[in-house]
Amino acid sequence: MEVVLPPRETPVKPRVEPVCCQLAPAVVVTVGSMWAPAMRTCVTLEERQANLSTKLARTANLLRTRVDVEVEQQNRNLLQSMNERTRLQLRLQATVEGLSVAAISYYVVGLFGYMARAAWEAGVPINPSYATAAVVPVVVLVIWWIVRTIRKRHIAGAK
Repeated sequence: MEVVLPPRETPVKPRVEPVCCQLAPAVVVTVGSMWAPAMRTCVTLEERQANLSTKLARTANLLRTRVDVEVEQQNRNLLQSMNERTRLQLRLQATVEGLSVAAISYYVVGLFGYMARAAWEAGVPINPSYATAAVVPVVVLVIWWIVRTIRKRHIAGAK
């Protein structure tokens, strides 16, 4: 707050009072008015810093949210790829089980064919080709049932 003094119309006359007592209120008013812009600047800077701090906190929260969203998307993509791999592994496992049934059945039927030929050569009235052909469906069904039972036990044990 600046105090405006009225212009002097009369020349300055020497006074008897000390100068410090006369100038003290004017000096205080002048010093106060000199510091007022500096104080306003300090208050304005403090407000700007507070606003900047608030904006910075909001920006940090937005960045944190963006990072969280990116991580969520990466996790989702990873889970999708894991699900796809698991599905492919299950298909591969079913294929291998089917091939295992075929391979084991082939060897069992082969062993049965050797036994049927040996029995025919020993004098048993049996045609080894017909006996081997007749046992193929039975062997395949039995081997398939055994593999299926083992798989069910593994699935039940995993739960």
